[in-house]
Amino acid sequence: MTTLSLSASHWPTLDLPSPSRATDVRAALARRLFDSAVERLDVSVRIEGRTLGAGGPLMTIHRPDEFFQRLGARPSTGFGESYMTGAWDADDLGAFLTVLASGIRTLVPRSLQVMRGAVMPRPPRDERGDKADTQRVVGHHYDLSNDLFETFLDPTMTYSSALFEETSDGTPVVGGDLEQAQERKLDRLLDLAGVGEGTRLLEIGSGWGSLAMRAARRGARVRTITLSVAQQQLARERIAAAGLQDRIDVDLCDYRDVKGRYDAVVSIEMIEAVGWRHWGTYLATIDRVLAPGGRAAIQAITMPHDRMRVTRNTQTWVTTYIFPGGSLPSVRALEEATAGTSLRLTSTEAIGAHYAETLRQWDESFLAGADEVRALGFDDTFCRMWHFYLQYSRAGFSSGYLDDHHLVFTKESGR
Repeated sequence: MTTLSLSASHWPTLDLPSPSRATDVRAALARRLFDSAVERLDVSVRIEGRTLGAGGPLMTIHRPDEFFQRLGARPSTGFGESYMTGAWDADDLGAFLTVLASGIRTLVPRSLQVMRGAVMPRPPRDERGDKADTQRVVGHHYDLSNDLFETFLDPTMTYSSALFEETSDGTPVVGGDLEQAQERKLDRLLDLAGVGEGTRLLEIGSGWGSLAMRAARRGARVRTITLSVAQQQLARERIAAAGLQDRIDVDLCDYRDVKGRYDAVVSIEMIEAVGWRHWGTYLATIDRVLAPGGRAAIQAITMPHDRMRVTRNTQTWVTTYIFPGGSLPSVRALEEATAGTSLRLTSTEAIGAHYAETLRQWDESFLAGADEVRALGFDDTFCRMWHFYLQYSRAGFSSGYLDDHHLVFTKESGR
């Protein structure tokens, strides 16, 4: 059993709700709903000397009172928070969460789903993607520590789904070389955007410079933008070390402020941070700066359109602890957001299964480097949070609840 020493000043959101009649009622209701859901799932849950579920990946609830108090008080975040505090564990966290993700549509009875809007918290107003808030929100995640990301990313420092070699049935090779898979992904996107000698390329979302450097080596002239001070610094250092600083500009810039004209645009898993209210603005910006006949290649984490509509205005565990203001689009929503522009969606490719393998390898490296993470000043609660985040995300892709797409938008000639 894991016992964590929590700092109220560091993790104030993990304080238990104050005892009250209402707290007890919500915890009792959470227990009934949880028991009912688990009994229908292919999992095993050990709690208070008994085992629930139809059999499958094992979850052990160490502190039931705390677990149900958290689940009852904060339905959208309590499950993840109780993992962060060690109230429960799983022998194979990813496998257990994959079963839950596969049954996400039926975990809560339909009669209670209609109450979602009344019980689920909405995102704070300052996390809706407005320009005044964006740099602070982006910094919450990407300015944590470049050293932290180096503990689990491959040498390209690419923080998005890789593209692995595939088996004969079209599935990614498990255990495939991650660095090569990331380079393959970068090349795929550059090919989709038509980037070559002399191309004027805009990258929205710099990461740590890997795509910009690869494009420059093709002979492109690159402007890459970010709102992360830490990313800008390390990207510039890596670009200078590669001798490519004369071909790449790394600017601290909001996408809405971009000026100029570009032959191609590439954006890798950045649109998730834009916020659903601003997808149209994001695509209109691309339309404004893209030369006629140019192409924009976008890698976007996606979800089914109906689930996107239901969940887009909910504050979740991920948007609370990992990506404030984050919002996953559907392919349909992005295509609809091009209305009024000269952009047309001309190509799509789903690579979600590759993300599941990418996340598996990231988490394996993160766990192996846990002592190094702690030496950077991150505590055990953070380590559990990050492990949960990586496996929670992996479960989404493994179950098919989430997908990842390469989308090509082409600007009509003459516009």
